[in-house]
Amino acid sequence: MSAFATNPEIVSDQLRQAVDKTSAWVQLIEPIVPFLENVNKRLAEQVNAFDSSITNYVAYALQSQGKQLRPVLLALSGKSIGELEDPHITAAVIVEMVHLATLVHDDVIDGAKIRRGKPTVATNWGNDITVLLGDCLFAHALKLTSGYPTTEVCRAVSSATNTVCAGEIFQTQRQWQFNFSKAEYFKAIEMKTGELFALSCELGVYLSGGNQKCRRGFREFGLALGTAYQIYDDCLDLFGTESKAGKSLGTDIAKGKLTLPIILLFETLEPVKAAELRKHLKNLDNHYFAELQNLLKQNHILEKSQEYISTFINKSKESLAPILKGAAVVNPGCISALIKLSDFLLEQTESLAAKD
Repeated sequence: MSAFATNPEIVSDQLRQAVDKTSAWVQLIEPIVPFLENVNKRLAEQVNAFDSSITNYVAYALQSQGKQLRPVLLALSGKSIGELEDPHITAAVIVEMVHLATLVHDDVIDGAKIRRGKPTVATNWGNDITVLLGDCLFAHALKLTSGYPTTEVCRAVSSATNTVCAGEIFQTQRQWQFNFSKAEYFKAIEMKTGELFALSCELGVYLSGGNQKCRRGFREFGLALGTAYQIYDDCLDLFGTESKAGKSLGTDIAKGKLTLPIILLFETLEPVKAAELRKHLKNLDNHYFAELQNLLKQNHILEKSQEYISTFINKSKESLAPILKGAAVVNPGCISALIKLSDFLLEQTESLAAKD
């Protein structure tokens, strides 16, 4: 039996509990709550599609959903152009399963102990089972694409999955490379995070019958928003608290992955101080992590990171501007909701500065 309830009223309650209680977020998702409930229910049904020996692992992994950002993007994009129907629900399930598979693998790579406020799959069952479980989730997501009448969805999902994994490899190859540039960083996060945001938007529009211009515009929106989101997440890893983030913090730098705040810090420091920082990062402990946070704060790195987030947020909004003026849009309110979602991310970033 899945850990998810199948009663629609209970699913609705679970979904509402899964998101922030901020009125801004609740208002954003309110028009598509029925759709998200159906996605949640369909995800629960997938548990029984796996061999009985691993259903407990699958059910546990599926409980690690957060705000369901990717299904939200798919729904709002699709509803901007047409009506949301069953193919949209399946597509949202596919994208969410690919995303969950990447999280399962990420927790192994990063050695994370906590995810969504609970022990990770790897913490509970070890790395061997966790890696294979992630593979199963990837495979099942691709299997679901075979239910569409054309190969377009399968091709898009396969390509995006390839890009996500390649982006993770690209960043992992550069562990402990302290000359890792901003350009390389932006390339890595666009591939590993922005791509699934872009896929979600593009699939939503494609399944609603949107033309190539619409698909391209929504894809660009998702790519820019996803890149901004990953910068925020990387800031959260250094400036947040585990109670707020619901996951292990400091895992990237502990593994030698340089994120934007650390890259900006190296740019700010004088050569001697930068050399000291490199030495300490290679032998990072809890004591120095606190010192690192102070160093980041003293050099206003969060504020500098926020400027880059704002740049990508503005780019995402600009991608939708020409589409909003076009005849293809049947629900401008959904595009407005996408723009508000971008603003919501900015607000979340600003809240990091006020955590103290």
